[in-house]
Amino acid sequence: MKNLLKVVLLSALLALLIVPMAAQENVPAPGEGGFIIEGYFGGSSVSSLNPLIANDSASNTIIGFIFPGMLSIDPATKLPQKGQDDALIIDWEISEDGLTYTYTMRTDWTWTDGTPITSADVQYYWDALSSGLVQGFAGTYYPIFIESVTTPSPDKFVVKFKEASCTALPIGTLGVVPSHVFPKDFAEINDMDYNQAPDVTGGVFNFSEFRPGEQFTLLANQNYGGAINGQVIPTGYIYLNVPDQNILIERFLAGDSNIISFVPPNRRDDVKAAAGIKTLEFSPGNVWDYLALNYADPTNPQSGYDENGNRIDQGHHPLFGDNRVRRAVALALNIDDIVDGAVFGYGQRMNAYQVPGTWGYPEDLPLIPYDPAAAIALLEEAGWVDHDNNPATPRIAQGAKYAPDGTPLSFTLYTNQGNSRREAIGAIVQDQLQEIGFEVNFQTVDFTTILDIIDGQTFDAFILGWGAGVLSDPDPTQLFSSQSDILGAGSNSVSYYNPVVDELMAKALNLPGCDPVERKAIYDEISALMQADLPYVPLYAITGFYAASEKVVPWTEFGGFPYDKIETWYVRQN
Repeated sequence: MKNLLKVVLLSALLALLIVPMAAQENVPAPGEGGFIIEGYFGGSSVSSLNPLIANDSASNTIIGFIFPGMLSIDPATKLPQKGQDDALIIDWEISEDGLTYTYTMRTDWTWTDGTPITSADVQYYWDALSSGLVQGFAGTYYPIFIESVTTPSPDKFVVKFKEASCTALPIGTLGVVPSHVFPKDFAEINDMDYNQAPDVTGGVFNFSEFRPGEQFTLLANQNYGGAINGQVIPTGYIYLNVPDQNILIERFLAGDSNIISFVPPNRRDDVKAAAGIKTLEFSPGNVWDYLALNYADPTNPQSGYDENGNRIDQGHHPLFGDNRVRRAVALALNIDDIVDGAVFGYGQRMNAYQVPGTWGYPEDLPLIPYDPAAAIALLEEAGWVDHDNNPATPRIAQGAKYAPDGTPLSFTLYTNQGNSRREAIGAIVQDQLQEIGFEVNFQTVDFTTILDIIDGQTFDAFILGWGAGVLSDPDPTQLFSSQSDILGAGSNSVSYYNPVVDELMAKALNLPGCDPVERKAIYDEISALMQADLPYVPLYAITGFYAASEKVVPWTEFGGFPYDKIETWYVRQN
């Protein structure tokens, strides 16, 4: 789905630590190591290769290869580190009040046309985002937190935050684009030829070719500033568009691709049993699925606030505007059946919006029980009655809070076409909710279409997932803050609004000293409130699983870092 800051952070931190070349035998010359080939199923949209406007994970995968990483992360500890060669930022200082971050950049990294990368490129990135003229998630997210960006010298940029924030360090790193080739009029950015064919970049690979519906081809950048000894061993990287996940696996097993960063759970045993394949399994994984329920009137979608910061009356969804109906949905779902049926047991149930095993996960918060009898009682209380004693027909409204009498208890549920596990989730949800009187019109649509529906806030419910980033923080501001409820752009597309949760999110985000124990106590409270409110019905976190051909060497050993040290990889010919 749309790219979260967490996804942006992950894709910005691809080139990491490196093992000495002397430890490898018969290492090819730079650029002669063969192509690293990966498939992505056609349900994933590549919207743009411009980091200012990209909204999806497939786009950000490519962007992470062709643009420099801003912040270095130790893959073993997953903590930021200073003074490393694999990132533009080598140092930072934080003011005593926690509002001002001064970042120091390397001075020897260049764009592919030889122009030095400087703080002016960060300045342009921020000025474009804050102009309000750039279409994309980043332009709605970063200005929520950042007051201003200044550049006192070519190797320094200073970020002033609106409030002290415990997640400020990675947010403040922003990003870079080659300002010398970008337009002065920010409105022109949305339709640049660069967006589909970037000719000046600075990552481990350069853009080479895009064949719509087929593949992206990238070639090694031997001037890549993050490579040890200036060497990029692989010839390049190819991103293959594949119609669905099963075909993706078949092509991988047939040798058409040689790495895969996500193996669908229903095919993991096949991959494990295949000859010539090496795998990495880790738990908890960083991908989690959920069922989202729209709070607002889908026939008249509105942002949460007007341009003056005043709350807008968004109306109520005729079904899910009532918390009792949302709770009935959650109680009627047997999540254990979903874990077994959709991910073949490769998943861990979630009690809230956080991945189990992360430091903010609320261990003491009980899971939502499977209790269809309680679900039926809630529907009766909420004015949804079984008028004909016929289980084949939906309940109807009689005194419901937001629906006229006679309205059927019926809604449309979307997920992305070609994603086998989400299609399985949808079928199970459809069957289980029918048992308590819902009629569920389950539809699978292509990924671009579902994004348009979600952005436009014209849906009833959908099933999708998020990926937790490398710097996983329990702050849910991006997903659930009322300030993120922006029609056409914000991540709070369900229009969730709880002023107490908003207040607690701000408190935890701006806690003086950022003590993790104190922050966790606040996030535990948020998790309990959100479990009661249910903007999402949390499902499970999927066990992480990567795979690669044995011909690809050396290969990552770190969960959460599928492309670790990719500049050192090569493909054996025998």
